[in-house]
Amino acid sequence: MTYQPINFNDKFDKFSDQWAPRVIAELNDYQFKLAKIEGDFVWHAHADTDEAFLVLEGKMTIEFRDGCVELEAGEMFVVAKGVEHKPVAQAECKVLIIEPRDVINTGNTGGKLTADNGVWV
Repeated sequence: MTYQPINFNDKFDKFSDQWAPRVIAELNDYQFKLAKIEGDFVWHAHADTDEAFLVLEGKMTIEFRDGCVELEAGEMFVVAKGVEHKPVAQAECKVLIIEPRDVINTGNTGGKLTADNGVWV
């Protein structure tokens, strides 16, 4: 058997579209997804699961109806299930998202930014 590490930079080089998470690994029922983000996303919530954001490069904000959290490279935040939130990045930001398999990126909102959550890179 060959054992290979997952290199984030190599994976990011394989896609350019934003707000379209790509699966890079699974752990039990959880998926590790890389995404490039820039601009405003949609307000949404995930009724049944928490969602973790780990910033690998750049800066982002996660807005909430009653405040926000600012994240820079090397920082992470877990959005609790059911909490409405909106990710925002003023410039391109690269993130690792950790969430259960089959979670829809736009949660309860849907719309044109809904990604195919099963795309692997």
